[in-house]
Amino acid sequence: MKIDAIHLREIAMPLAFPFETSFGVTTGRRILLIEIESEGLTAWGECVAGEHPYFSDESIDTAWITTEAELAPRLLNATDLESGGSCPHIFKQVRGHRMAKAALENAVWDLVAQQEDVSLSQLLGGTRKTIPCGVSIGIQPSLNALLETIAKELAAGYQRIKLKCKRGWDVEIFEAVRARWPEILLSCDANSAYRMRDFDHIASWDQFNLLMIEQPLWYDDFYFHSMLQKRIETSICLDESIRNRRDALAAIDMESCRIINIKNGRVGGFSEAIAVHNAAMERGMPVWCGGMLETGIGRAHNIALSSLPNFSLPGDVSASSRYWVDDIIEPEVTVSAAGEITVPTSAGSGYAVRRDRIERLTVRQQTLRAKALVTA
Repeated sequence: MKIDAIHLREIAMPLAFPFETSFGVTTGRRILLIEIESEGLTAWGECVAGEHPYFSDESIDTAWITTEAELAPRLLNATDLESGGSCPHIFKQVRGHRMAKAALENAVWDLVAQQEDVSLSQLLGGTRKTIPCGVSIGIQPSLNALLETIAKELAAGYQRIKLKCKRGWDVEIFEAVRARWPEILLSCDANSAYRMRDFDHIASWDQFNLLMIEQPLWYDDFYFHSMLQKRIETSICLDESIRNRRDALAAIDMESCRIINIKNGRVGGFSEAIAVHNAAMERGMPVWCGGMLETGIGRAHNIALSSLPNFSLPGDVSASSRYWVDDIIEPEVTVSAAGEITVPTSAGSGYAVRRDRIERLTVRQQTLRAKALVTA
């Protein structure tokens, strides 16, 4: 396979609603999109790095520089590109920068699916025709606003409610939600907001019958999560700590968690995401797919990934309208009244990119092409 051109685009998209976590409030996104051309076909990838290096050590600006200077030239001039699974080897000299790598690799997987006239889900090994959907609800201005938002999402059919939490926004909201909805599938996500001094406080959450507590401690920790998991009955889910299959195996062996959240960009793309999925499945640990405020391009890739058999818990792959007034794909992602998304069966991702809208949103772009082979 030969890549003819790689286009980098930064687009600016306002969120339909502000989204607050322990990191702060997000009202809009700067997003790096990757478009690759090969033999008349075009495929897209999305870099999920944020505007600042808060969730991880990457940002959209570091991803742009690394893609332009290091990753894209390697992919353009690769002589051993056979599939998306070739990308980790092609990129191996560049350490880290997993979100930048994922954007390129996932576009290659999409391209191969088009070439082979199969769905991206089928190419990845997916077996599900539909995927169960949960929703992630950010920190709200008030408790009443939170309860109204939850009621709206439950009415929309979502099968699991996940609440962002932090010190001062935890026990009170859990109590109120459980008082109103004692039986719903409920979880929380701390984004590393707590420390060892909070162990007893977190242990008190066992009374709320949570499905899981996501990443309560340090973003790079296994050891103290293992200590906490032994103190509490509620399952810990690790997110930021899991960068690859080796991390997943370490967390499982150390009993640091009982559930793993797989984010495509966080682990470096489909190849490593599948490896983490398989490691967890072999050891009987369920996984689910997390979200990073993706546009429809990244959302389509998450849908395909979520079709793999061990994605047995509702993920954060929700409808386009929860985040965007007007998405950049068609049709937009929708969730059924039963809280499910139908996995596309057409070739590639199953969604068409709205190039006209992307053009209007673009604030910078760069095109890279393969170097011509010069012979004597």
